[in-house]
Parts: sequence; structure tokens; C-alpha cells
Amino acid sequence: MFTVGPSMFIVVWRTMLVRRVEISRVAKTGVKRCLNSGVWCTAVGLFHHDLWWLPSAAGTTALTRPHVLSSQKYSTFHSSQVLFLPQHALYRPQHALRHPRHLPSRPLHNFRSSDTYEELHWRSIHDRETFWEEVGSRVEWYKPFTRVLDNTQPPFTKWYVGGELNTCHNAVDRHVKSGRGDQLAIIHDSPVTGSVTKTTYSQLHEQVAGLAGALAGLGVGHGDRVIIYMPMVTEAVVAMLATVRLGAIHSLVFGGFAARELATRISHLQPKVVLSASCGIEPSRIVHYKPILDEAIQLASHKPLHCVVLQREGLPEASLTSGQDEDWHNLVASAPRLDPVPVTSDHPCYVLYTSGTTGQPKGIVRPTGGHAAVLPWTMKSIYGMEPGEVWWAASDLGWVVGHSYICYAPLLNGNTTVIYEGKPVGTPDPGQFFRVIEEQGVQGMFTAPTALRAIIRQDAEATHARKYDLSSLKYLFVAGEPLDHETRVWALNTFKVPVLDNWWQTETGYAITAHAVGMNMSLDPPRGATGKPFIGFDLKVVTPEGREAAPGELGRIVCRLPLPPGCMSTLYKAPEHFVDTYFTQFPGCYDTMDAGIRDAQGYMSVMSRDDDVINVAGHRLCTLSLEEAMLEHPLVVDAAVVGVPDSMKGEVPFGFFVVKEGSQATEEAILEEVAAVVRRVVGPVAAFRLGARVRGLPRTRSGKTPRKSIADLARGKAIKISPTVEDPDLYNDVLVALRRHGFALHTPDPVIP
Repeated sequence: MFTVGPSMFIVVWRTMLVRRVEISRVAKTGVKRCLNSGVWCTAVGLFHHDLWWLPSAAGTTALTRPHVLSSQKYSTFHSSQVLFLPQHALYRPQHALRHPRHLPSRPLHNFRSSDTYEELHWRSIHDRETFWEEVGSRVEWYKPFTRVLDNTQPPFTKWYVGGELNTCHNAVDRHVKSGRGDQLAIIHDSPVTGSVTKTTYSQLHEQVAGLAGALAGLGVGHGDRVIIYMPMVTEAVVAMLATVRLGAIHSLVFGGFAARELATRISHLQPKVVLSASCGIEPSRIVHYKPILDEAIQLASHKPLHCVVLQREGLPEASLTSGQDEDWHNLVASAPRLDPVPVTSDHPCYVLYTSGTTGQPKGIVRPTGGHAAVLPWTMKSIYGMEPGEVWWAASDLGWVVGHSYICYAPLLNGNTTVIYEGKPVGTPDPGQFFRVIEEQGVQGMFTAPTALRAIIRQDAEATHARKYDLSSLKYLFVAGEPLDHETRVWALNTFKVPVLDNWWQTETGYAITAHAVGMNMSLDPPRGATGKPFIGFDLKVVTPEGREAAPGELGRIVCRLPLPPGCMSTLYKAPEHFVDTYFTQFPGCYDTMDAGIRDAQGYMSVMSRDDDVINVAGHRLCTLSLEEAMLEHPLVVDAAVVGVPDSMKGEVPFGFFVVKEGSQATEEAILEEVAAVVRRVVGPVAAFRLGARVRGLPRTRSGKTPRKSIADLARGKAIKISPTVEDPDLYNDVLVALRRHGFALHTPDPVIP
């Protein structure tokens, strides 16, 4: 027998628990009771993160959750159970990671009040295989996976290896088979057409199976690609589901995208079929899709075999080309109804093109297994949504938010999802968000800060909101761009529910940081926080010198590998570009390319893209902090800051601001007051004195500010406006404002796609 002294570390081989015995602490239960317990152990403290790892012959492996023993009496163990180690030599054999006895497996979708974010996040990083096996068990598999994680070729990580499933089956068929066919699956609310259409799960099943049969009749099968070029209509979601039902791969392109951009995607993806519609509707015009599609096919190096066109009821019909085009309704009416086709877990569900597609196509590949398993779990864990509740992601299907949280996550979770064909303002007024909440009984909502600012600009007093009953709403979530404090306060007072930010990227497909309401996280987080690292994301903040940043210090956010299930698996036809873009600068980590800080409590604040950070005489300033200060001025409803050249300081901030409608104050008077606010909030180090009033700010459809292209204008560089920018004409206002202040005098006008 051995007696353990008060300063020694021990490893209990029976359960692989690491313990430090300290005479100064008191515990009511001893080791034996803990070992025999079938419940979670109660820890009175955690070891420092550095104590959880060490190299070994089997490779560096994670320890289970540390457990601080505290006893006034020394504990006694048999020699076969105890190994004495120095302080930094903690080791856990790899085989013990699978099922540690003191952390029994539990179904993760059945949350208990004792489940905390800290416990679940720890397990997702340090007991990966057990944890993610539980998540994977939520969906139905035709063939069970034989291995949870294969990370033998990082960063090409594989999850749920050997398993076969179908996303459409899990999003539609299984709900119908379980007796929920009469539940609403989709509500299409279109203020631009004045219509509301509701589709049950049974009706959705019929539409999806029919379109799948029609596509199969055109030769679409396992592994083929299909481009979807459609407006915000129910049939766009039907198209996504019908494609994956066949084991084919879809790529959804914004309806109304310019022909040249659509041609780039057709050439790169080489689709067998394009699914489209006769037209889409903008606030002031009808966009005819068929002429754009015809021009794109003419420009593309690849020619699809068929185009299937949805003729929208009550709107101008498209002229169909014989031999190329098929009428959607006629084709589906005569098609057989097909069952889902099983695919392997790593089979691509879709390819989604993100920034950089004009010169070098950058198609994010989403693997089926992790995507289908994790997304429905996030509906509960992050957004607090139960099956059957009404969910509305006020975004566009062409963005990753639309893929994940208009289509797949809510349907996989058995929710009712709202598809909104309209704008936050102008279709016809700034009250539409509130109308939809009341009329459709929305319980959880997701939008972008930009949409909220658009409403504030036209209705800062929220008079339209007071016309509607918003009592059904439980939470309002925002993402797409950092949420400034003033907008959050307005939203809190207007929607009267918790307003919670989260941060994620096209590459990840769901939140990297979040305020996870399903994990008992605070509904009143610190100002500016985008949440704590979500389950599976092992984040750190790195300074330009390469060291890990101190709490509160600005740096680049990276994530230690492997990425959790559902994140991108590669770039389409570009595995080398995948490695070079995301995994080269910080070996062993995924480079988010975003800048942020982590506070002492572990909350992350994501400030901007790292290349948006302004260096003023050696001081690194984040654009978000300056924009938040500008928004404290009572007349300013939107703002953007970029760096402009300065002979003394290298660069200085230039602020563009939008004021409330009806304001009579001059640009000079507002700028002087805004500069004073920035000096007070940020400090003189900001050197903020330059700015200009504009009628609006260029924004992408997901709400992001293209700061780099604006800064390039100020530096005299020629730019081509991204096709994702919603109102390209606003660049002309920006250019005029810069020239008034002596910048961009010889800059050519921006090229509008």
C-alpha cells in the first residue's frame, strides 16, 4: 500500500482520473465513492489547461475532466492503482479516451438542468469520440458509422466514418413516418407578392419526391451537380432537398446574380442541370431570371444538359428554349416519386461559393454526415428551439445562414421554418419583421445587425413594432457582422426578448462562438461579446508576434484542429488551395482570419476581419470599436470606418456615417460631435478627425461591410464591386465623399458587375 502526500499528483488507472490531493481543501466524498458512482462527479476546481496535455509514445492525448480531491486525511491506494508523477508529466493512455467511467454517456439532446456549457465544451474537446458519437446518434443511419473520427490526414478530417445516411430522409421522411406529417414544415411569407403559403411535412415530402423523380429522369444521380438559381420561394428549398435525396450535390446561387458571376460557377461546378425560375421580385422591379441564365450559359465553358424553370403564378412567364428548358410543373406532374439514396458520411451535401470566386473559384464543400448530425443539435443547444416550434432566419438562401438555418437545421430538427421574400424596410414599410412575428407565431428569430439598423434609420422610435403582438418570440439572435451596443439596446427595448450575438463563417456552417441558451448560458452577456467558443471549437487568440494574447488583448482568432463535425471538408477541386488558405500560417490550427479578444471569463468579442484592423502610429485599432463610438451619437444610425493614408501616422481612421431621416444638421456639425464622442470613448490614440456623411453604406446581402474595397478606393486602387453587394451604387457616394476630403482623386470609378 502507498500513502499519497499532500503535494503529489496521482493517476488512478482504474478510471484514468487525474487528481491532486491538497490538505487545505475539504471534500465530503472520497475516492472510492467517486469511482463507484454512476453520476457526474462534483469538482470543486479545475486544473490549468497546461496540465491537461503531455507528449507520449502514443502521441499527445487529452485527459478526462480533472477532479480536485480535497481531504483532511490522506487517501490510501493499492500500488497497482497508483502511479506517482511529477507535476507536468500527466499521462492518459489513448484507449482510455473512449468511455471514461466517471463521465457516463447521456443523450445530448435531453438536456438536464445540471448540464452546463463548461461540462459539454470540455467533453467535446477532450473526450471527442464519446461526445460526438452521442451527437451522431440523433439522426437515422442506413448503415451505422464504424468510427467516429479519422484524423490521420489533417486537415482533411473525416467524421462518422463508414456510416451511410441521407439528409433529405432525416429532414422530411422520418418526420412523416413518425406521425408528424400534418405539422407545418414551411411558411412562405411574401410581402412583395402579398401572399402567404403554408406547406406541411407531408406536402413537402410529395413535392420533394416528385422533383427528385423529375431530376432522375433528366439523368441526375449520385455525385452529379445541380445549380439552383432561384428567388426566395418554397420551391428553392424543395430543389435543395430533392437534389440531396438523389445523392447529388447542389450549389445555390443568389437569384438575380449577374450573368458573368453565374457563368463562373457553371464553368467550375459543371452541373448536369440548372434549376431556376421565371423571375424574382425586388422592392422596385421584377428581375427576369431566364435572360440572365441564358447569357450565363452562353459565357460558360460548360453547358448543362437541361434547365428546369419554375413559372411563378401571377407573374410574367419566361420564354423557354426548346431542347434545353423544361417546365417545372409539367415535368414533376409526370415524374415518379423516388425514395432517398444512401450516401457515405463524407459525401458532399453541397458546394457553396464564397468570396474570391471571380478570379479563383472558392467552393466550400459540406460533408453530409457531420452536417446532418450537428445542425439539428444546434437548434436546441444554441437557439433553444424544440421540434414543432416556429423558427425564422431572416436571411437569403444563397448565404450559408440560409443553407443552415432556413433549410437544413430547422427541418432536420422538426421545426416550422419561415421563408421571407421581402426586405426589413421598403416592402412596404419598416414594420414587416414585427408583422411576420405576430402572424406566423415566430418563437425564435435570426437576423443581421444591418437589418435592424435599416429599421432604426426609418423608425428609431419603433412605432411600427407597437402595432403588433410580439409575445410569441422567445429569443432574437444576430450574426453576419458585429452587433454594436446601441443596436442591441434598441432591439432589447423593441423586441423585449434576449438579443444574443453569435459568430460563424461559411466555412464552419454554424456558430464558432455563441450564447448557447440550451446550455444555461447567460441571457445578459457582457457588452460586445459574441459568446464563448461553441462546442467542439478549441479557440485561441494570437498576436502578430505569434504569442497567445492576454485577456483583453486584440489578436487573430485561430482554432486548434480538428474542426468539429459539419465544418467544410475541402474546397471543391482545390485541396491545395484549401490547405494554403486556412492551415499554413498557423500550423495545427484553422485560421479564421478574424480579429478579436478573449476576456478573463472566456467570452470572445469578434471585432472585424484581421485586415480591417487599422494601425495608427503603431497602435492597432479595431474598426468595430470606432464604429460603436460613432453610433453613440444620437443622430447616427449606421457607420463604417476604414484606414486612409497619412504621411505622419501611416494611416488614420476615416468614418462614414448615415443619419436619421429628416435630420437637418450639417455634415460638419455632426462630424465635429462624432469626433468628440470617439475621443471620449476610444481615446485620443484613435486620431479620429476625418469623416463624411453618406446616404447609405455598401453591404453584402449577409450584412457585411466591404471595408477593404472602400479602403482600396481611398488608396487610389481600382476595384471591382463584389456581386454580393446589395446596392452597388452606394460606392459612388463613398467615392464622392472621399474626394471631398482629398482622397481617391485619381481613383477610377468602381466597376459594377
